[in-house]
Amino acid sequence: MKIELDELVVFLAIVDTGSMTAAAERLGQPVSTVSRLLGRLEEKLATPLLRRTTRRLDLTDEGNAFVSDARGILHAVQAAEDRLVERRGQLSGQLRIDAATPFMLHVLVPLIPEYRARHPNVTLTLSSNEGFIDLLERRVDLAVRIGELKDSTLHSRLLGHAPLRLVASPRYLQTHGTPTTIEELMRHELLGFSEPDSLNVWPLRDPDGKRVRIEPTLKSSSGETLCRLALQGMGIASFSDFHTWADLEAGRLVEVLPELTIPASRPIQAVYYRHSAVSAKIESMVSYLAESLRRQPWLC
Repeated sequence: MKIELDELVVFLAIVDTGSMTAAAERLGQPVSTVSRLLGRLEEKLATPLLRRTTRRLDLTDEGNAFVSDARGILHAVQAAEDRLVERRGQLSGQLRIDAATPFMLHVLVPLIPEYRARHPNVTLTLSSNEGFIDLLERRVDLAVRIGELKDSTLHSRLLGHAPLRLVASPRYLQTHGTPTTIEELMRHELLGFSEPDSLNVWPLRDPDGKRVRIEPTLKSSSGETLCRLALQGMGIASFSDFHTWADLEAGRLVEVLPELTIPASRPIQAVYYRHSAVSAKIESMVSYLAESLRRQPWLC
């Protein structure tokens, strides 16, 4: 008996969500249908793929080995469908894009109307994750990441660099004073990240020539949350320019210690799963982002 695509879709939905109920909700199917399709797949393969426990479904050793093959099959089928559609001369279908919340809100969202005008038949799904994710597991076609990449299974295209600087609201500086040295800065309220800690290394150098790592007095895992706190006068923070450019231009934030800030930036990269044929939808969005970002005043 031959494996059918809907069986693979159900299997991966269960793996990604952890239960048949959640998989059924994602797929819009009855739980009984999901259970039947999984059972049919296991019967064809003559091996159990998932181990039922009291709380969730876990992969067996055979199931774990089969996951990447199943993902690859579905990805290849989707790519083949995309190529057929693209040969008819107009992009269409689903394009799922992920980015950290600040980049999504301040950069991507303002660019979406023009892309939609160019490609009205492409259905966009936007998601935000603050850290690195498995694109296949999260069903993401394209992600925009700020920082260095370590995953060798991904293709990437450098879109540019976003400079870093220290900022605070005028109200905060009026109340607490403006630091003129690194020593004075360390006595201020410092807004930083709870994770990853590498984001608490600011574009300053100590007397030994090392980059300055701050100890935040107020932490969050969300850059957008920290920016809102800075705007409310809660402390000094360090952000990429794409995040705060509009606030700096409007005077809602001002730069702190510009004379001590060293040139530092973080790469902005479009990343997608490494496979033989890149979807024209992915290529269209990557090219559009590269073109659009070149017009941004903060890009370097």
